[in-house]
Amino acid sequence: MTDASPWPTDIRLKRKERVVEVEFDDGARFRLPAELLRVESPSAEVQGHGAGQKKTVPGKANVAITALEPVGNYALRIVFDDGHDTGLYTWETLYRLGRDSEKIWTDYLTALAREGLSRE
Repeated sequence: MTDASPWPTDIRLKRKERVVEVEFDDGARFRLPAELLRVESPSAEVQGHGAGQKKTVPGKANVAITALEPVGNYALRIVFDDGHDTGLYTWETLYRLGRDSEKIWTDYLTALAREGLSRE
């Protein structure tokens, strides 16, 4: 990340709502649902090891977050109640997920339908 990249000023886990709220120093504020964070995990398990290897992750409509763990001063490790905890969510990744959440979500729903999968 460059010095001009947005930096988080506040990160809150809202367990009951299954949401992570992130505020950045440029004034942007995002509410990131646990399901979106889980199915878009930056882990190799979800993203694969190269271009075109991303997996569509079904069945995460009710996934919850059990912990947020800081990784240095550049990322969060998000621990989900399904045992997934290998993705490192950089500040840039969290910002992109918030900024582009509508398109990302629409693309995810389209992929589920195309592959005959369900959120449940």
